[in-house]
Amino acid sequence: MNPITTLNGTTATITVRGDIDFDTLSPLRAAADALPAHVTGLRWDLNHTFFMDVAGLHLLFAPAPPLCPDRRTTVTGLHPQPLRLLRLAAETNPATFPLDRLLCDTPATL
Repeated sequence: MNPITTLNGTTATITVRGDIDFDTLSPLRAAADALPAHVTGLRWDLNHTFFMDVAGLHLLFAPAPPLCPDRRTTVTGLHPQPLRLLRLAAETNPATFPLDRLLCDTPATL
């Protein structure tokens, strides 16, 4: 897994190409951990991710790094299966998985 990171001011976008599972979690976390401290917005671009298991929940709902406590994480390009997983997690435990803060452009019809 070789995620692509782009910076635009204080926002970073990490583009994922492929599934998110425990085999790909480490390189994705490493990409997020490598972001400069001035980045206050992290957007995960999942346009090329058709499957995500529970590792995706660990990735997307991880606490912000101590040096960047105000960093906001959002996700874009969700396909049906990852969106279903996120919705199920949010229904099961909305306090742990606040879906409304994560979604930035997902159509309600998915």
